[in-house]
Amino acid sequence: MNRKHRAVRRINEKGPLMNFIARWLATAVAVAAAAWIVPGIDIVGGDNAWIIIAVFALVLSLVNIGLKPILQTLSLPLTFLTFGIFYLIVNTLLLYIASWLTDGLFGMGLHIATFGSAFVASIVISIVSSLVNSLIGDK
Repeated sequence: MNRKHRAVRRINEKGPLMNFIARWLATAVAVAAAAWIVPGIDIVGGDNAWIIIAVFALVLSLVNIGLKPILQTLSLPLTFLTFGIFYLIVNTLLLYIASWLTDGLFGMGLHIATFGSAFVASIVISIVSSLVNSLIGDK
């Protein structure tokens, strides 16, 4: 393989940091869409909404990396019995945890009015982040 092909190959390969940043940005776009579409999801804590969304998306990404595999494993029997529907409840719980953490640590984030709005927001976030990840080529 010549030098030019190796350079192109290195540019096209994304490392773990770039994958995380791409997922973080996709999550930020998805959270913004959920805050805009879903009634009962409000951005609180300041005037600059994009900074709040970016911080919340970062916390949500970290919660998804740390807690999601554990919660999915623990809820596997219920997920199996409900044909995967309980997976949405796990996503809703993670949304609540991220909201609680951003409010407690930074005094900003998303205000979730009801469980129903959190449930719909978790569906919107899942769909939009999947679409954005597919557009930017993240697996």
